[in-house]
Amino acid sequence: MSMEETVGIIEEIRKVYPQKFVSEEKVFSHIRPGDRIFIGTACGEPQFLVQALVSYVQKHPKAFCDTEVLHVWTLGVAPYTDNKFRDYFRHNSFFIGSNTRNAVNQGVADYTPVFLSEVPGLIRRGITPIDVALIQTSLPDKHGYMSLGISVDIVKEAVKAASVVIAQVNSYMPRVHGDTFVHIRDVDFIIPFNEPLLEYNARVSDEIAMRIGKYVARIVEDGDTIQVGYGSIPNAVLTCLRDKKHLGVHTELLTDGIVELMKAGVIDNSRKTIDRNKTVAAFCMGKRETYEYIHDNPAIEFRTVDYTNNPLVIARNYKMTAINSVLGIDLTGQATAESIGRTFYSGVGGQADFMRGACLSPGGKTILALQSTANNGTVSRIVPFLFEGAGVTTTRGDVHYVVTEYGIAYLHGKNIRERAMALISIAHPKFRPWLVEKAKKLNLIYKDQAFISGERGEYPEELETYRTTKKGLTLLLRPVKISDEPLLKEFFYSLSEQSMYNRFISWRRSMPHEHLQQFVVVDYTNDMIILAILKEGHKETVVGMGQYGVDEHSLAAEVAFVVRDEYQNQGVCTELMSYLTYLAKKQGIAYFTAEVLLDNIPMLHLFEKMGFDMERKSSDGVYELKMALKGQEEVE
Repeated sequence: MSMEETVGIIEEIRKVYPQKFVSEEKVFSHIRPGDRIFIGTACGEPQFLVQALVSYVQKHPKAFCDTEVLHVWTLGVAPYTDNKFRDYFRHNSFFIGSNTRNAVNQGVADYTPVFLSEVPGLIRRGITPIDVALIQTSLPDKHGYMSLGISVDIVKEAVKAASVVIAQVNSYMPRVHGDTFVHIRDVDFIIPFNEPLLEYNARVSDEIAMRIGKYVARIVEDGDTIQVGYGSIPNAVLTCLRDKKHLGVHTELLTDGIVELMKAGVIDNSRKTIDRNKTVAAFCMGKRETYEYIHDNPAIEFRTVDYTNNPLVIARNYKMTAINSVLGIDLTGQATAESIGRTFYSGVGGQADFMRGACLSPGGKTILALQSTANNGTVSRIVPFLFEGAGVTTTRGDVHYVVTEYGIAYLHGKNIRERAMALISIAHPKFRPWLVEKAKKLNLIYKDQAFISGERGEYPEELETYRTTKKGLTLLLRPVKISDEPLLKEFFYSLSEQSMYNRFISWRRSMPHEHLQQFVVVDYTNDMIILAILKEGHKETVVGMGQYGVDEHSLAAEVAFVVRDEYQNQGVCTELMSYLTYLAKKQGIAYFTAEVLLDNIPMLHLFEKMGFDMERKSSDGVYELKMALKGQEEVE
């Protein structure tokens, strides 16, 4: 809109509502000592009004005192936290930003921990009273309605509650659909001032964030309705979702990444069960291009946070997927996103709302994403227990997936020991030995839990691959993980006595922890155990296992296989054998050796089918086989 058009609109309003257009001096003279002043959220903060308010105090030092400044989050300047204004303003935030963090932790400003979804109710019931609201709006339309634009969240309720509403009317503010509109008659004073809106430039995702994003993308399914937080990791997550289809959005925060996926057609909201075909959010932090995209866009609706963040509303979205970042998580699964020990860092915000809502959603899931270390790799973000004073933002019961750059841990329904082992497996390798020892001392895991540190014990993710058998089974073939003990326990106890006998050449009825450890604690630089897995959502079922152990004194490796009874003769063993042969040849192994019962005809046929140059001799009902790998076809 041109400057002439803007001026024309403002002049027309001035003719109808002249009493709303008065000097800044007169506007701010309505503030009284002890008033509670609300300021619009994040990128919607009325910068000019904030500066004008401070200027007014400087010119009129006795005008008022002991006011309380309330907001959700500030990205702009926060002069009211300056020590020289301590007699005039006391800052109180529902979410701590970088501009106010020091003031809060030094005790010269306040932080109110509360679920963001509950803030409008606190205002409405007078528990958090508001006397003056400083807001920013779009230009009014021909009906006299102005849009709150990129910041609706709790601003709408603040406008209803405040005795004095002061609006900065800014032509840069987009007109956003939804519950965003305020009529001129509900505003006491209008101060026209055009200025570019604050922009939130998400940090460029680094390699670690992108690795995390790729893992999260494995969990997100076509047709999911997603909520994503802010920061470099969520930014990377959104970048990695470009191959998905028919995603929906029900979120607190609309970001550049969401808009890019809308433009690419990845987000079309066509599968949502409520607000279908609409991207629903409460506020926006992004670039100017994003603000231009959401302007008058009927595909986007902004609602107040008591709607967007209400767990019962969130739960009505089928396959709701909440994706959030945390500062740290302990081995039991409780996570903090708001504090580092006793240091307040951000706030409760909306994370707990969305995690609980997603848990209640049919087919819903929750994902916590974090880099494994902090402070340039000197501190582990996965710790035995959260530090003293840390706020538990997400409880153990609401965590489904935890993702770091080292993989995915699924915690839902797992006991403490299983959780601890899963989280240790995705911690930074240099902190894993420490975590194992701490977990033993705290009785979180087995006292005799074995562990291989360093490169030898680092999970070789690059060896994960999918294969389809001739009978049509799609299998994930992957190396065994240290956290797989429960999976293997279930697998071994599912086998018939005959299958166990064929595998171990002895009658074995039990598979206690001491024996299971031999199969999950692996020196990957020397030995290999590959599991054949059927995946159904988050659930993994082991249907077969193949392994070899290298003889240190020769170029030979002893090989063995076992397949769940109901999946025998379906090509599982063939795929395992083919893949293990490929891996062994890459490792420089020249021969496989094996012991096979004389009446185990299927296993003998398998080795023969592979075309090995095979030597065999029998002794005590057992074939001792030696099979040359030379000339075998490599399968990648």
